Amino acid sequence: MPFPDFKPTVSELIRELAARHGDRSLIVLGDRRLSYADAERESALLARGLLATGVGKGTRVGIWMPNGPDWVLAWLAAARIGALVVPINTFFRARELRFVLQHADVNTLLCVGEFAKQDRLATLEEAAPELAGRGPGPLFLPSLPYLRAVRVWGPVSRPWASEGRAALVSASATPGASGGLLRAAEQAVLPADAMILIYSSGSTADPKGAVHTHGAVIRHAYALNAYRDLRSDDRIYSPMPFFWVGGFVFTLVSALHAGATLICEETFEPGRTLELLEREQVTLVAGWPHYGKAMHEHPTFAQRNLSSIRGGNLYDVLPGRTRPADPELRSNSLGMTETCGPHTIDRMDYDLPEKLRGSFGHAVPGLEHRIVDPDTGAVLPPGSTGEICVRGYSVMHALYKVEREDTFDADGFYHTGDAGSFNAEGILFFHGRLGEMIKTGGANVSPREVEQVLIAQPEVEEAYVVGLPDRDRGQLVAAAVVAREHLQLDLEALRLRVKRELSAYKVPRHLVLLRREELPMTSSGKVDKRRLVDAIRSREALG
Repeated sequence: MPFPDFKPTVSELIRELAARHGDRSLIVLGDRRLSYADAERESALLARGLLATGVGKGTRVGIWMPNGPDWVLAWLAAARIGALVVPINTFFRARELRFVLQHADVNTLLCVGEFAKQDRLATLEEAAPELAGRGPGPLFLPSLPYLRAVRVWGPVSRPWASEGRAALVSASATPGASGGLLRAAEQAVLPADAMILIYSSGSTADPKGAVHTHGAVIRHAYALNAYRDLRSDDRIYSPMPFFWVGGFVFTLVSALHAGATLICEETFEPGRTLELLEREQVTLVAGWPHYGKAMHEHPTFAQRNLSSIRGGNLYDVLPGRTRPADPELRSNSLGMTETCGPHTIDRMDYDLPEKLRGSFGHAVPGLEHRIVDPDTGAVLPPGSTGEICVRGYSVMHALYKVEREDTFDADGFYHTGDAGSFNAEGILFFHGRLGEMIKTGGANVSPREVEQVLIAQPEVEEAYVVGLPDRDRGQLVAAAVVAREHLQLDLEALRLRVKRELSAYKVPRHLVLLRREELPMTSSGKVDKRRLVDAIRSREALG
């Protein structure tokens, strides 16, 4: 399996990349451009400043910033000296922020003072009311007992907060906090050391924190690039945030390995983003499908010259020559926070045979899978549907604050909570979350199977299937569909066609038509199926 030819730690990574790619732009945000050489030099200064202020190996350092050069520099600076980086969701409100700061034992928070027209320091005060009235100096807060400092990029509007970048650069000049000290600290960091603590985006419970090591992150991002056509001259646009594993591993670290340039923006707005893609001559576009759809439907789309784009999975904005005729015949990948991103994958730039429609690729080399009966734990043969279990080099080191025996089984496999099956050739078919499996009249229904049949209908753009509680049958299959633009959708005619392709118990008893903007979404841009149940009930109640 392909692994990098240098010691996989963040300090060695950025030094290697600076030597290879020098003045090539690493990341662009507005008028600011950070090169690979700049990233190495500036992060070294910040790292020395962190050392001078007491941050070291194992210190929990939170990063609460949007995508951009400052996020990258903060991560590089903290990780290269062995601190445990805790990326924090920029969508968080006070309750969510307090949970992660408490649970992760964050010692130093690096953040922006304002983002998306919101005062982030006010949110911090709501999360920890004891901050109000505090003066400068180390923090001692009963609600956040390990938090000692909040360092702000931009104007500092609270006496309890301190400057971020400028103060750390100044601290780097502290006697003793020299380049020699930095190098000694970096040499003490090993591939087996924890590098990042990433929290999931769970919408039904508190997030879980997955600990990943330097070696796992750097090796896995490198290995995944074998399935992607990334080049050093690529200019990549992706709105996927760095605080989630998809944006961090599959976007940021993968792009670093290729020597490519990441194009960022403060917030997504279809017209402005189209202008950005054209101005920056973006070559690859990646993200969630609704971003591509929003840009495609914008009035200025036809006027934009997007001929520089050569690939990606935002199919709606790809030039005609590169756009797949049927996206369901392109391979997917399946991954999660706990597996450091994809654990099954295949190339996504060619059409699959019909028999592999909707498939999710094969195991990433170095990872093993089992399909087990979720009730008995018995290992199931190829073709059988059960819970997907995985072990191998990219699986998390631990769930933070969870006992190992409560995380992995006796053979070291992590039980993902996903339902699926592998065919005889080792190709995965994903059937949804086990918690999403619908049990109706004693039979199990895979939401994804029904969704695929609905999406295959010519007038259906999107489809989402859930189970509605029912006194007699346990659950009833229900679906919300979004119609393709300019096409009429007759729900009863649609139901009759679906009935010809699915067993009777899989056919939605409840079928409603929603607009895209009516779908309840999680903060990660996914449909919130728990709230979708209520949306379907409400629509049916209105008739």
